[in-house]
Amino acid sequence: MPEQNAELEKEIEQLAEDYRDSSPQEILEYALNRFESGITIAFSGAEDVVLIDMATKIMPGVSVFSLDTGRLHPETYRFFDVVRERYDILLEVFFANREKTEELVLKKGMFSFYRDGHGECCGVRKVDPLRRSLSTRAAWITGQRKDQSPNTRAEIPVMEVDTVFGGGKLIKFNPLANWSSKQVWDYIRENDVPYNDLHKMGYVSIGCEPCTRPVLPGQHEREGRWWWEESTKKECGLHSGNIRLRV
Repeated sequence: MPEQNAELEKEIEQLAEDYRDSSPQEILEYALNRFESGITIAFSGAEDVVLIDMATKIMPGVSVFSLDTGRLHPETYRFFDVVRERYDILLEVFFANREKTEELVLKKGMFSFYRDGHGECCGVRKVDPLRRSLSTRAAWITGQRKDQSPNTRAEIPVMEVDTVFGGGKLIKFNPLANWSSKQVWDYIRENDVPYNDLHKMGYVSIGCEPCTRPVLPGQHEREGRWWWEESTKKECGLHSGNIRLRV
């Protein structure tokens, strides 16, 4: 098994190099054709809807999932249905781990993350449902960009073996890795892609309501997330493998 994983990692590293300068559509086409029903798109933000727009033009009915932490903005919940109806997709929603969330709230209350950091709360509300979602997948597609978080995402490749989920067998595609925020929003405007109403209110990076706030002019988009914590650690666990790359 370790030998097979090493071979897969070597193959994906070479493919990442081969596709390094490819367009997001070219990377998506490769990913969707290779994995078909075994691949899914993680949907939460503007980048992810861009990927859904691109992917459904290549393969209608592509699998899409999202995570409901129980702490999202009302605008985000409404946006789920906008995307579902616009692209005629079956949007799978995975909910927070009920028992672990209840235990955390019982012991520490509803806002322990302001005191103890966001890792524990994200673990039960985001990482656990993500793990359940990916347990049946061969590959997944994310909207990560290198410039989203210079401290944790600056070196993400366009495709990689997921070192956190999947036991070394899960492939992770990041088709927008080399895109800027401007390129994302240019695509949204040019292709009439729907977006969360919170963006009109100054929100750039959108997560749970207690942990997200609008950013001011000149601030980096990630400054609106977990603003009370050290800026170099702003990952919720979904992409914690990024931090390994920066060590």
